[in-house]
Amino acid sequence: MRQQLKSQEALKGLMADYYRRLDRRECPVAWCTSVGPAELLRALGFEVYFPENHAALLGARRLGSTYVPIAGREGFAPEVCSYLTADIGAYLLAETPLTHYGLTAVPAPDVLVYNTNQCREVKEWFTWYGERFHVPVVGIATPRSLDTLSPALLAYLEASWREVTSCLESVSGMPLDLLRFADTVELSRAACGAWQEFLESNRRRPALHTFFDHVILMAPVVVLRGRKEAVAFYRDLVSEVASMDTSSGGDRYRFFWEGMPVWGKLRFLSEIFDRLNVDVVASTYCHSWTLALDGARALSSCVEAYASIFITRSQEYKLAYLKDMSRRFGIDAVLFHDSKTCPYNTNSRFGIPVRLETETGLPTLIFCGDLVDMRHFSEAEFALRLEAFVEQLGEAD
Repeated sequence: MRQQLKSQEALKGLMADYYRRLDRRECPVAWCTSVGPAELLRALGFEVYFPENHAALLGARRLGSTYVPIAGREGFAPEVCSYLTADIGAYLLAETPLTHYGLTAVPAPDVLVYNTNQCREVKEWFTWYGERFHVPVVGIATPRSLDTLSPALLAYLEASWREVTSCLESVSGMPLDLLRFADTVELSRAACGAWQEFLESNRRRPALHTFFDHVILMAPVVVLRGRKEAVAFYRDLVSEVASMDTSSGGDRYRFFWEGMPVWGKLRFLSEIFDRLNVDVVASTYCHSWTLALDGARALSSCVEAYASIFITRSQEYKLAYLKDMSRRFGIDAVLFHDSKTCPYNTNSRFGIPVRLETETGLPTLIFCGDLVDMRHFSEAEFALRLEAFVEQLGEAD
């Protein structure tokens, strides 16, 4: 039995403090996409709220089937991102899991700021709320399918960041303090670096944590980037893992998870992988927040880091990335989550699994599911297919 990470208990208090601070409204509140310009917002004095994190909470509580149809009445198609539809459905019913932290509603925004790097639908999502709250909506339109980040592309994106900055200065009523921005970016660099160090610790055997730990422990690097609390949390996490006993436990199959989490089935998935003697040791999803930032060149490093995350890249880049990650983490097989309502972060539809198998010999398994809407995921089908897949791995040994 794997040791329980004590940091998961500390995380509860950290997240409670974050949400209660939002509720106090001591500063203007900006809504931000998960891989959006949080450092810029915090440097301008905003408290930052992340609707995608809220949607993940809805998914973890298996509320998607309740809220997604409500958004349908507003004209949102069932194929639209279930983060979006579940979040809007919950808002229309005036319900939120944040009551657990003492909030009666999500914090009203003074401005909404998006980056299309992870999903183009965030613009429609935030625009809908902008109309409801009568507040500005500004964003950065990051292109996709990028082989490289050319100087022309980076110049275009930097101009977009500067335009967003100007709008935010008007909302906040204060100019951007460049020293404060640099300090905030440096705090993000430290948090992202410690988060990466934690994830990279799974390159050793036996694995001391799994993807199902990662998706919980990643919360601070999403919602608290640019704050000292996130840096302290991840440094403690790295220290905890470094001191754990690695002498027990034999070799297990090591899987890589490609795609989004199935938030409402984390316990089920963790238990079935454990029963089958499989460790899901790494993922593209959780590594997306290992951002290479630099306070010494705050703006340019933000432009580059936010444009170069895995989801913005080309098929060739993604294939090379998966090969490299599989080699470094000693992967035995790769799982591809084909998420019904998340085509932008589904990478099984244009031949990557077949090419990965052909060019490396790594077995792959594609399964269907969703982020929030659990009507698209079958426990029985998943268990049957995974059990057969692992059995075939055993026969090939």
